[in-house]
Amino acid sequence: MRYVLTGTPAARGMALGRARLVQPSIYSVDTRLLENDEIAPEIERLHKAIDTARQELHELRSKLHGALAREVGDFIDAHSLLLDDEELLRGLDELIAVGHYTASAALKMQRDRLAAVFDAMHDPYLKSRGEDIDQVIGRVMSVLQQQSTREERKLAARMGEIVVSDTVAPADMAAMAGQGLLGVVASAGSVYSHSAILARSFNLPMLVGTRDALATINDDDLVLIDAENGDVIVHPTAQDLARYRQWQRQAAQEGRRLAALATAPTLTRDGAHMRLFANAELAGDVAQARARGADGIGLYRSEFLFLRQRGLPSEEEQFVAYRDLVLGMGGLPVTIRTLDLGADKADAAGLAIRGEDNPALGVRGVRLSLRYPDIFSVQLRAILRAACYGPIRILVPMVTHMGEMVAVRALIKKAREALSREGHELPERLDIGAMIEVPAAAIGVTSILQKADFLSIGTNDLAQYVLAADRNNDALEGIYDPLQPAFLRLIAHVIAAARRARKPVSLCGEIAGDTAFTPLLVAMGLEEFSMHPGQLLQVRDKLTGLDCKVLRQAAPKLFRSHTRDDVEAHLATILSPGAIGECDTDEVEAL
Repeated sequence: MRYVLTGTPAARGMALGRARLVQPSIYSVDTRLLENDEIAPEIERLHKAIDTARQELHELRSKLHGALAREVGDFIDAHSLLLDDEELLRGLDELIAVGHYTASAALKMQRDRLAAVFDAMHDPYLKSRGEDIDQVIGRVMSVLQQQSTREERKLAARMGEIVVSDTVAPADMAAMAGQGLLGVVASAGSVYSHSAILARSFNLPMLVGTRDALATINDDDLVLIDAENGDVIVHPTAQDLARYRQWQRQAAQEGRRLAALATAPTLTRDGAHMRLFANAELAGDVAQARARGADGIGLYRSEFLFLRQRGLPSEEEQFVAYRDLVLGMGGLPVTIRTLDLGADKADAAGLAIRGEDNPALGVRGVRLSLRYPDIFSVQLRAILRAACYGPIRILVPMVTHMGEMVAVRALIKKAREALSREGHELPERLDIGAMIEVPAAAIGVTSILQKADFLSIGTNDLAQYVLAADRNNDALEGIYDPLQPAFLRLIAHVIAAARRARKPVSLCGEIAGDTAFTPLLVAMGLEEFSMHPGQLLQVRDKLTGLDCKVLRQAAPKLFRSHTRDDVEAHLATILSPGAIGECDTDEVEAL
């Protein structure tokens, strides 16, 4: 019998397939105590299981590339580091050797002990890292109990299937997408989680917060995900299927229409010119950006060079990567973000600091680079050399105050002088920008602009810091919301400050590619957007229907809203036909 469950769309679209349930891991634990002669074989069995789990992660990591390597690779690397953690491994061995526990019992005891530690933490970011412990120990437990052969773990990702689960880890999302997954229904999760971002990148419809999904949907049930309206239809009728086929035809037609925009200029309805840039890492991202008519690369994540290998990349390795990037863009501008490690991005070379009490607020971004000036200087030399092959800008991440920009400029000057003495060709000018993702930098942006040639707003981290909420923690979904008026006013303040200083400002966070935010960003005065290449055409299409003048005239009222509902209501009024407001231009700039 047909029934409907509701959820929140995390990645829009529709999909029809057979349900494959992925239940929360429940493992049988052998509680008997080992005899003395069983201890050594049991420790060996545990170590083999850990080695197998480690190899599985390594194989998955090697298959990732492009933006996916960054988003998912961070989590896989974190899990791999846990499997190498000496304290964790030593504790397991001691439980078996001293306590005579079986491997499964030792794993459960370690899991329960560590879970209690994470649950007691007040910091939401660190608290959410407890999920990594669950996933890592669950992976080893599966190997021990022979529940997780490679083919069995791909069961939920077979062609034609829709995964129904509590949550989906980013690494699992990547593996499933590679096996023909059609869509995801999650009983928990957040629309701003890494898995949701990946689903949008893969064009996989995904619903989160579908509370009764695991309790009511059965394996092999025919399921229709309608992530346009937020519904999961179980046992759809002929009328439901007809609506799905109609959506498929319209989606195909819409795809052909958007493809024609790849060569079109980015203009609003009233003729205001906007610039759309792409976020990128590897050659595939660059090719996609060119094919979709990007105005350049607005964010090149250079840390992938440090994440993909053991040891630090040499100057020559970095130079070749940056040079090829510039050549691949055929003369269009490229913005290279300097090394952004730290927090949950742990490099294989061991450069990022381990064991920080609060890594989200720790030594990351430019803080880490300035801590290792010799390593940072190698990167700056490589960028300067590559800048002779095309227009390059340097973007400095995690800037907190003007002094950091002064220090970076001093290192660039020193690198330029050394390269000049060595006889290298150098660009006459190279712009240096600051990434605004720390609240202090946003509030004090005027002073930073004295030492920055341009700004790029990183809304993903800025939102987390301003709202004190981890975007991957679904318990905080009502708090982590980029539509919060205070957050919008802070973005507007940064954009207005850059405009007054007559310096370029772009926005490279997740909301840059979300068409729901496009009118708001235009109202703030934003003219440069940087996003995943797959979102370029949708944003360009959205911009063609907006009246820039109307939006900016209405900005003061819009950003004086007290709640997100007020923001949405005001925006709906502004976007209604014939709505033209009036305001004082100085009032807009005062935002």
